[in-house]
Formats: sequence, C-alpha cells, structure tokens
Amino acid sequence: MAKEITMPALSPSMTEGVLAKWHKKVGDTIKPGEVIAEVETDKATMDLEAYDKGTILQISAPEGSKVAINGRIAIVGEPGEKVDSLSAPAPVASATPAAKTVTSSAPAPTVAVAPVVAPVNMGRVKISPLAKKVAAEKGVDVSGVAGSGPGGRIVRRDVESAQGGGSVRSSAGIFGGKPIAQDGVRPVSQMRAAIARRLVESKTTAPHFYVEREVDAAPLAKLRASANAALEMAGEKLKLSVNDFVLKASVEALRRVPAVNSSWEGASIRQHGAVHLAFAVALPDGLITPVIRNAHAKDFRTIAREAKDLGAKAKAGKLQPEEYTGGTFTVSNLGMIGVERFSAILNPPQAAILAVGATVKKPVVAANGAIVPGERMSLTVSADHRVVDGLMAGEFLKALVEVLESPGVLLM
Repeated sequence: MAKEITMPALSPSMTEGVLAKWHKKVGDTIKPGEVIAEVETDKATMDLEAYDKGTILQISAPEGSKVAINGRIAIVGEPGEKVDSLSAPAPVASATPAAKTVTSSAPAPTVAVAPVVAPVNMGRVKISPLAKKVAAEKGVDVSGVAGSGPGGRIVRRDVESAQGGGSVRSSAGIFGGKPIAQDGVRPVSQMRAAIARRLVESKTTAPHFYVEREVDAAPLAKLRASANAALEMAGEKLKLSVNDFVLKASVEALRRVPAVNSSWEGASIRQHGAVHLAFAVALPDGLITPVIRNAHAKDFRTIAREAKDLGAKAKAGKLQPEEYTGGTFTVSNLGMIGVERFSAILNPPQAAILAVGATVKKPVVAANGAIVPGERMSLTVSADHRVVDGLMAGEFLKALVEVLESPGVLLM
C-alpha cells in the first residue's frame, strides 16, 4: 500500500524545511535508515532518512521547495502501484514551480527556473539615447560609468568599455573598473531567517549592557605551548587551542558566580544547576552554537575534545537538535581572525554571553612601574540587565581573569 513521506520536524523551532537535495529519484528502491534526501532547516542541512521500504512512486517536492512540517514530499509503495487514491499533498511554499503529479513510469520531476536580471540603473544620468539602449540590452549599470561625450554625457563607447571592464569614474585608474560582485538577490535561507528572527527578538526585548576587561594572556600562551608539546611527545592527536582554555575557564568562573548561569522566563528567573556550555561556530550562511552538556562535570581534556568534535559536526551540517539546543551560557570567539574586541548579542533565553578577542602584544606597566612587553586579550560580557546587574557581571569577569591568569588550575 502506498505511503506518504512527509517533512519531519528536525529541530525544535522548525516550522518548514527546504528540500535541498534528493539522493533518490522516482523508481528507486529505498529501505529504512537509508538517506534519501537533504533538508535545510533553520539550524543546519540535515540528512532525511527513510522510515519505510519500497519504491519511490512520486516526488511531490522538487529540490528548492519549502515544505511545511508534515507536508508531503514523496510517496513510496510497490512498483507500478497507483497513487491517485491518496489525498492531495499539503501546500508547498515552493521557491520553484510546484512538481507535477507523476506515476511510477514517469521520470523524476524537472524544474526550469527563469533567470532573474537585475534592473539597469539609469537614474538621472546624462546618457545618449543610443547608449541608453545599448546599456539596457547588455545589462550595464551606467550609474558608475564616466561619460566621454559633450558635457560628460555617456555615449555608446563608454557603455561598451564599461561592459568590458573599462574605466569607472575617477578612481578607475587606480582600482580598476570591474564591479566587486555580480548584482543580484538571493533568497533568505532557513538558517539566516532564524538568526534574523532570534537576534531581532534578543536585541529589542532584552536590555543589553556590556562589561569589558583585559586579561594577561602570557601565562596562558606559555602553558598552552608546553601542554601541546607534551601531548605531541605522548603521541596524542589532540591540540589545545586558546578557545579550549577559555571554555573551561568560563565553566570555572560560572562555578564561582553561578547567578550568571541563569535565564529570563518572564514571571521568573531560572537558575541553572548545570552548565550547558554553548560556543559559536561560523557557517557559510550564518552560525550555530553547539552545546557541551554538563560541562561543569567534565575535565579540561574532555571539554577540548568535545568542542572539536561538535565544531567539526557543525561545519559538516551533521549536528542533531540535542547538540545545539539547551545551552545556558555562550562563548563567542573572533580572536582567531584578528578581531581585538567586540560585543556579542545575547543568545536568548540565556542571561549572558562572552565575547573573546585576539591576543595582542603591547607595552604594559609591570608591578614595579616599568614598561615591559606584554600580551593582552580582551573579554567582553554582554548581559541581560533583567537578570544580571553590573556588579555581578564584573564579579564574573574578575573570576574569569583570575582563572586565565593562573591557567594551571584548569588542568587539575
């Protein structure tokens, strides 16, 4: 008997998914547990596994389609079985034309998409009628083209020169006249839409404030170098990063100032007894925050290994919902790309997030008043003032600095 394959809820906040890629076509046989397609959710692109065995009789949602939760994406059954008796599929909010109904004898649906041409900007530019016509035909944006005709008017040769990468205004001779990218628009992905929605909500509903300190990073750099040398000599494949130390130090600072490990719940404030430590991982179309569960009960090496494993899964789009939800505190680090300091937006409903900058070599004043070479790293806490006050955020940073400036305690 023919059965529907429907869009599953692959993340807690998912309301629809995009059929990113089909691994099967009409007429292929499938079995339970076999990956048949890839679905883009609001968090990641995830594999869609079959729950039933049989032959794919119909693909109801072509690649690129947006399908609501429980909406039909395909029909599976016995070879040659008719599918007309099944009810119509749930509405598909498709980025491409909807798929036509097909039977087992029909090929997989093919979708043709008309190219989108960006409008040519003519504005109030002085341009000859012929040049205007040529620009429209060739898709040239004349707003940045330097005119060589009378009174600076753009003529045909200027348009043709611009199309071939010719001069553009006054700086063209120095930097070249080619555009930095092709004009156009791209649809908002599920992940980008979710990020936009959550961050607008966070920034407009949570009263952010920021507390910053610098930490002496020299002891941390020295310990990291010696620890990695020891691991290499022991044949260990693990290589410790600065972020590994920051993650473990954050856990210890939360142990000393546990009130920061809280969430705003409207009529109440939830104090978390466990530290579920989230950390930001950049992806091509946004970011995701994998979560190290019960980080307060794990030693330094375990946290470092889990961070690397979760980071790799995040970049491969293989995180499961339980691996990126339920965090109680987040660390965001941009130091690896040279950003010296920044302020992060809260990851709701968490009450605080830590932003970590790059280690910078600079002159510092020693205890005896002498100016000596030093290494400093910026730490900025963004906090929800409904839960955390300035003194509390300052106490957390003080504890974090103390741990990072005596990093040997992290290895105990």
